[in-house]
Amino acid sequence: MVDLQTQYLQIKQDIDRGIQEVIDSAAFIKGPKVSEFQQHLEAYTGAKHVIPVGNGTDALQIALMALGLKPGDEVITPTFTFIATAEVVALLGLTPVVVDVDWATMNISVDAIRRAITPRTKAIVPVHLFGQCADMEAILELAREHNLYIVEDACQAIGAKYTFSDGRTLQAGTIGHIGCTSFFPSKNLGCYGDGGAIFTSDDDLAAKMRAIANHGCFVRYHHDFVGVNSRLDSIQAAILDAKLPHLNEYIAARQAAAAYYDHAFSGNKHILVPEHEPQSTHVYHQYTLRLIDVDRDALKAHLQEKGIPAMVYYPVPLHMQKAYQDPRYKEGDFPVAERLAACVLSLPMHTCLDEEQLKYITDSVLEWLS
Repeated sequence: MVDLQTQYLQIKQDIDRGIQEVIDSAAFIKGPKVSEFQQHLEAYTGAKHVIPVGNGTDALQIALMALGLKPGDEVITPTFTFIATAEVVALLGLTPVVVDVDWATMNISVDAIRRAITPRTKAIVPVHLFGQCADMEAILELAREHNLYIVEDACQAIGAKYTFSDGRTLQAGTIGHIGCTSFFPSKNLGCYGDGGAIFTSDDDLAAKMRAIANHGCFVRYHHDFVGVNSRLDSIQAAILDAKLPHLNEYIAARQAAAAYYDHAFSGNKHILVPEHEPQSTHVYHQYTLRLIDVDRDALKAHLQEKGIPAMVYYPVPLHMQKAYQDPRYKEGDFPVAERLAACVLSLPMHTCLDEEQLKYITDSVLEWLS
């Protein structure tokens, strides 16, 4: 699904030099490489503050901790997403309220958010699924109307750009009150272990989140509130800093591969290619098909026999997960998410796909469908 080895070999000297500099300095935790990467990521994204942390899930948890929410407060998020989005809500004693998604973009449905808002709703966590922003202008309007926080889960969409109706353009993760991203190795900007970051333009929130990530203290050994221990280590920061200057070319390579897929599958009655949120670019963390009248598992097995990996993200929506069973929800309540869970299939998507590989993949899919 992701060719990290080829990508590494293309920038091997930069990666190796950065790692060696950290080893030579022995500044493995909170070293200068972390500060350098933070500053470079702020410049790239336009975020006033970037707080590097241990992983994307930590980023989401710390973001919600900083908002001062109380047990029982409701947080709206899509049911078609990775589990971490609801997991952190539940861990903090808050109430996850899951809603359906849009069939075309697979992102959270604005109408579904509107219907789910109650007097107990305090925040919305839109997920920029598979690499494109949700309908943020409409979500921001809802948040202003109901005085709600927005915490963007941009873990799959770093580098995606959202253009507002007035012409302003902002990057994924810098639109709401707080944004979160992951540097898991397979991400568009990935390290060689775990890593994540939080974005905000709010000075007070930034200071509080830095403290939360550091055991709840602004001054060493003086703990103002309950925090966690979450930090990006210097070696991972050095790797990310070597990759960051290439992120736009990585995105362009993914977009080119997606365009090849789109063209190859156009007009096939059994395949719906990814549709775009009109105001967002798509950075294709995943290239996800919606299959119509197709035995997905049989197609997946066929591809695997041909040496082609394919994945299903996400086969069980949150409301059907055993850990999140809730009397408010039952199977059938979120028909779009349930239909997507039954029909999506993601094909290989990374920065090093060449035309020969893309032709082999698309020919293999179409061969089975013929």
